[in-house]
Amino acid sequence: MEMNAPGATVVSTMGPVGPSEMQITCPSCLAPITTRVEHKPTTKTHLLALALCICLCWCCVCVPYCKDSCQNADHYCPNCNAYLGSYQN
Repeated sequence: MEMNAPGATVVSTMGPVGPSEMQITCPSCLAPITTRVEHKPTTKTHLLALALCICLCWCCVCVPYCKDSCQNADHYCPNCNAYLGSYQN
């Protein structure tokens, strides 16, 4: 089990989730699985890109959208597609 980063928020339907795949038993279909992680941009991602733009770092504006550490990690069951939780930076 991974430790949460300082300042990170964990939203989950089954317990703490981390920023990467996890091996768990799905609470929906009860199958032993490795979670499917989808990284999605947040308001913080957009604000960071805006700050880079304002600082005239136009060539770096896409970096927050390419780095998984700047986005939420949403966990899903690969069998039943149930939402399992989200790791928010």
